Formats: sequence, C-alpha cells, structure tokens
Amino acid sequence: MIVRTEDELAKLKDVGRLCAISIETMAKALEPGITTAELDAIGRKVLEDNGAQSAPEFCYKFPGATCISVNEEVAHGIPGARVIQAGDLVNIDVSAVKDGFFGDAGASYAVPPVTRQVEKLCRDGRRALWTGLQQVKTGRPLAGIGNAIGAFAKKNRYTLIQNLSSHGIGLTLHDEPKEVPTWPDPTETRVIEEGLVFTVEPFLSLGADWAEDGDNGDPWTLYSEPRAPTVQYEHTIVATKNGPIILTLPD
Repeated sequence: MIVRTEDELAKLKDVGRLCAISIETMAKALEPGITTAELDAIGRKVLEDNGAQSAPEFCYKFPGATCISVNEEVAHGIPGARVIQAGDLVNIDVSAVKDGFFGDAGASYAVPPVTRQVEKLCRDGRRALWTGLQQVKTGRPLAGIGNAIGAFAKKNRYTLIQNLSSHGIGLTLHDEPKEVPTWPDPTETRVIEEGLVFTVEPFLSLGADWAEDGDNGDPWTLYSEPRAPTVQYEHTIVATKNGPIILTLPD
C-alpha cells in the first residue's frame, strides 16, 4: 500500500495504536500462573471494545485473537491452556483490522527471574528493530534494513531467523512488498517508495537460523531451529523522505 491521503494515514495510525495498546495491556497482565488463553482474551477485548477485529482470525481463521509464542515457539503460537511460568520468554504479536485498514506489531517479554543473557537478548532485540527502522527513507534500498540488522547481530554474536520476514501491509495483512528480509540478502534489489506501508520485524536469536513446523499436528505454531531463545520486535511504518512514521505506538 502507498499512503496517498491524510485520511488513510489517520486510519492506519488508529488501527496501529490499537495493536500497540493491546500488546501493552497484555504485557501488564503477564505473570506466572496466567494462561495464554487468558492473555489472548485481554488483547481481544481491547480490539473489540474499540471497533477492531483480529486480523489473523479475519484473514486466516487463526484459532485465537493474537499470537502468543512461548520459549521454543518462535511465532504464531496458538493461545490455549499453557500456563506461563517464571523464567518464560513470551512473544506477543497483535495484528488487527479496522475500517478496512490493517496494523501489525509485536514484542517479546521475559518473565522474571531470567538469566542476564535473556535480559540482554530482549534489550538487543529492541535495538535490532530500531537499527532496521533507521534505514527506512524514501529512495533507499530495502536491502539496507537487513544489512544493518545483520551487521548488528554479527557484532553482538546473535543469529537471525532467515525465513520469517517483514512484509507490506495496509489494505491487506500481507501486502506488497512481500517478504522484506531482516537479514543480509544480496538478491534484494527493491527501493523504498514514498508512502510505502510495511513492517520491520527482526527475529534475533541466541543460535537459531530458521523457523520450522512442529511435529504435533498443529498447523500454525513455528519453532526455532535449532532450538534457542529467540525474540521478535515489530512496528508497522510508513516510509517518508524524512524517515519512518511509526504507526504502532500506544499514543
């Protein structure tokens, strides 16, 4: 999607803000003993009370309003009876649709007590996201995002999941440009257009390179391969000549 009017931008900001508020509200409730289904219900209420719908449910009939991935689960975890424990690493990914416009955001949280290594992974996951966002400007190569994040990961001795990419969004949940890499990819030759709407969402890991299906018959949940603590942080943005407009902020 290319943003062409102030009304479009306002509606994108509205749905993006609801994604961010949902994550913030769920994170405040995240503590040992709560189930992922109970967390999901909190996120659903924020969306529905404000006239939005879960995008995974709306688009794909996903069995939950939000994706909640714990420890070995790297993405698309189904909310359910799993009980959050002290020491868990939890990713919350919320995408929503309102008035025909889509937003998508994600963040990872460590439930204390956790190791200093995991605390640092969370901090550096946020830094990796902002490293990528700083490369967004009209006319620049899309590859610059993955190159910058890749250099950051290498310098700090992390790996990146290389089959879960950023993506275009706006009038659909997954729009053009498809599969924007958040790792160095020499085949990426596209250029960032003025008004382009897309996500930036690196998956930073302590050793995993891939996300793969499990062997439990669940067609949704993806697991790190090899198994390793992994975090994801995500914003939806609009590219401009002055840098990115971040849509998924709580206020």
